[in-house]
Amino acid sequence: MVDVSAKQSTLRTAIARGRVLMYRETYDLIKADKIKKGNVLTVAQVAGIQGAKACSQIIPLCHPINLTKVSVDLGLDENANALPFECAVNIKATVKCKGETGVEMEALSAVSVAALTVFDMCKAVTKEMTIDGIKVVEKTGGKSGHWKQE
Repeated sequence: MVDVSAKQSTLRTAIARGRVLMYRETYDLIKADKIKKGNVLTVAQVAGIQGAKACSQIIPLCHPINLTKVSVDLGLDENANALPFECAVNIKATVKCKGETGVEMEALSAVSVAALTVFDMCKAVTKEMTIDGIKVVEKTGGKSGHWKQE
């Protein structure tokens, strides 16, 4: 790992987004809470939070960070316009800490694990889903300051 002991401790945030693209049949089952494994959005939200917390355990050179906030929001999108898929579950994770290194990897891990959970819970219906567009869209704090994707 990189030595971050000389860095200034600042408030740091990162926001990441992604989505799981799917056909309307799968979307309708999620919306109606008819997936056999349970409520997809609730389980994926909790899984995403766990994913942020476990980031340093799965990414070898990632520092363990004392996170002060993790929120994972999932929303249904019936007009995803990503042919051949009509629909999507959109995922947004916001992660905060006060420390010497950023939380971009934790935000990305949260979105990734939430997306994988959506896929896992729906794969009995169909495996024709695509995890798409996982990226950091904003970060604050540290030497580089504020950055936002345009």
